[in-house]
Amino acid sequence: MKIARHCTLLVFLVALCSALSFADEPGRHPAYLHALTDLRHARAHLENLAPTHHMDREEQHAIAEIDRAIDEIKRAAIDDGKSLNDHPPVDAGMDRPGRYHRALELLDKAHNDIAREEDDPSVRGLRNRALQHIDEAHRIVDHLIVQAANY
Repeated sequence: MKIARHCTLLVFLVALCSALSFADEPGRHPAYLHALTDLRHARAHLENLAPTHHMDREEQHAIAEIDRAIDEIKRAAIDDGKSLNDHPPVDAGMDRPGRYHRALELLDKAHNDIAREEDDPSVRGLRNRALQHIDEAHRIVDHLIVQAANY
């Protein structure tokens, strides 16, 4: 009976140690996965075009920056294996400025998700580059909002 109790305690301690080591494993931050979802959704708002709407260079540039941020996050975190088209539905009735504003909100959420302190030095560079791409996409979408207001 005493041996069974010791074995049970040992198994429990090993399981606890394993769980704690996985919790601190680099790239296993749920915030990165949330950021990927937000970036895919922001991307969809920028590329969701009406049949008569053409995509201008700035929209393409913002999408390219989002794609680069997604690539950096995938290298820094667990790749969830989802495609760029795996995002919540985009409101088809939303006008162009509305889509830009929603994309901006999602970029802000993604930025806030991954801007947290990173314990793993090997991932910091990837995270920082992802933040730069998100910030560049944000800058472009800000400019698109200003342009849309002037039309």
